Amino acid sequence: MDDQTDQIRKPRADAVRNRERVLEAAKVVFNAGGPEASLEAVAKRAGVGIGTLYRHFPTREDLFEAVYRREVEQLSELAEQLKNAKDPVDALRRWLRSNVEFVATKKGMSAALALTFQSSSDLAAYSMDRLTKAIGSLLDRAVAAGEMRGDVSPEDLLRALVGMCYMHDQPGWQSSVLRMLDVFVDGLRVQPVGKPGPKTRARTTKPAQPAVKRKR
Repeated sequence: MDDQTDQIRKPRADAVRNRERVLEAAKVVFNAGGPEASLEAVAKRAGVGIGTLYRHFPTREDLFEAVYRREVEQLSELAEQLKNAKDPVDALRRWLRSNVEFVATKKGMSAALALTFQSSSDLAAYSMDRLTKAIGSLLDRAVAAGEMRGDVSPEDLLRALVGMCYMHDQPGWQSSVLRMLDVFVDGLRVQPVGKPGPKTRARTTKPAQPAVKRKR
């Protein structure tokens, strides 16, 4: 009986592993974007046949929605893990930086994802609710520690992040966004009283030259 049960469960475990492999491969392929971001490329990277991919995800939209929901869940889980980090500002920074990769995946499947949002009206509300709660918990902790300004909302941070990501479309845009994100977070930090602000580049001025009398 136990052997028969194991034989029944084994295909189910394999199916679960194959589904996770497809989702992870899809994330990488869609993150890279471009003409190579096809379902065939996803199946090849996952090491499964295209038939296996379609058995789990009958349509492109099904795959896109599954990837999207999986990314949202992972970001929610990351926020829970970072709630116990020693430095609350660093925890917030790390979560925001992880979101850049999430937005890159969204950009890689933006057209199809737009159709998915239309057919699944709860998807946008679901993701916004989860992401707002995740970043809100980290922001509240940083504010309570006196490390971060208290007049910024979770929605403000998400809008700023998305704006930075979608303003850059050139190759290598993620590194530029990560740099700007660090500047943004540092700008929201509360400066202790008496602590000097950031250093600015010193301006060099040439000494005034004595006036020279013109000969008549």
